[in-house]
Amino acid sequence: MIRSSETLPAETSCGVDEAGRGPVIGPLVVSIVCGETSKFRKIGVKDSKTLSRTSRERLYNDIVKQSAFYRIKEITAAEINSLMIHKNLNVIEEDAYSELIGSACADCQIYVDSFDVDPERLTIKLSTMTGRNVLCRHKADSIYPSVSAASILSKVTRDNRIMELEKEYGPIGSGYPSDPYTVDFLIRCRDEGTRIDEIARTHWKTYRNIFGDGKTSRLF
Repeated sequence: MIRSSETLPAETSCGVDEAGRGPVIGPLVVSIVCGETSKFRKIGVKDSKTLSRTSRERLYNDIVKQSAFYRIKEITAAEINSLMIHKNLNVIEEDAYSELIGSACADCQIYVDSFDVDPERLTIKLSTMTGRNVLCRHKADSIYPSVSAASILSKVTRDNRIMELEKEYGPIGSGYPSDPYTVDFLIRCRDEGTRIDEIARTHWKTYRNIFGDGKTSRLF
């Protein structure tokens, strides 16, 4: 949902975070949430990784109600496969983050959970790309309530997409390379000749090792 960013309260700040950077299956989801810190604290937002699925789903609805502005962007595995022909994952994320940040109010402070090993470098990059007041930090989702809120929207959205995929393909686990259920799913698809390049990231080392094309790629 997009609400007018021109009418936000002066004390509004925004947070940006993602879910699904590392999985071999499913989308990368990036969210921006703008609102008053006191409201987010009151409803109990926290880093999505510290919350149960039930709590995240409940908070998702509360965040939507309390936010002044929010937007969610999904990048499917198929889109990632296409983009990675010419870009690495960091550049793909920079583009997605800058798109969302550019849609926020021009005067808001925007906090970002840094996916770059160098938060200062990412701060400069996103600030330059968007012309916004951006501050990137590691673990920002546990420091700034607006980033916590964004992490919840991203995580719930990705979880819902994985559930939708399981209805079509059967159990796939979390989609992460470290998940044995996900690895078993990939092996089963290989053995059965099931085409999954629309839902799996073919540039990932795990995928290439299992499907045996003789190529490997770093995760990022």
